[in-house]
Amino acid sequence: MEKRFFVLLFVILAFQIKIQAQQMELPYKEIHDYPANYSPGNLISRMIDGLGFRYYWATEGLTEKDLAFRPSEDGRSVFETMEHIYVMSNNILLAPDAKPYERPTNPQKFSYEELRLLTLNNLKAASEKVLGKTSEEMEHFKVIFKQGERTSEFPYWNLINGMLADCIHHTGQIVLMRRANGNPQNPNVNVFLGKTKE
Repeated sequence: MEKRFFVLLFVILAFQIKIQAQQMELPYKEIHDYPANYSPGNLISRMIDGLGFRYYWATEGLTEKDLAFRPSEDGRSVFETMEHIYVMSNNILLAPDAKPYERPTNPQKFSYEELRLLTLNNLKAASEKVLGKTSEEMEHFKVIFKQGERTSEFPYWNLINGMLADCIHHTGQIVLMRRANGNPQNPNVNVFLGKTKE
């Protein structure tokens, strides 16, 4: 009885996420105004915002055919690349709180809409967490991996050249793959301004 309750609860939550993804406006359709100064936290926040904007438009309007597209037999598909970016977005979100990321043994499967919603929300929340932080505060940020009883800990520096740069790299791959599949990204996207041209 209790197991059936939790299965039903999971189905309801998954349905709600899908409805939210379809109804709400996702973050990063454009980048908000820049911060007042170049403090360390503000710089990292802006880098995350830049990733969020690029990811938003790279994944906007993808078809089932696009999601299944892969450049080679052993390469990741567009959808698998989105899943990979989502996993890293969890690391980006958890690091300011020095909380460990533990990869689930049976990862939950999300739809395209859910992946976009979850990834963009992770990036938005991570950007807000680092905004305005001083270098002293950022000394406490940690990248922590947990696998069973084993824990590995790294300074936040590793996240900058690791997950953050990697997500930007993979977002560019999605742009390239969708173009190769005949569905290029909106040509009015201006990553320099963080807006789309009218």
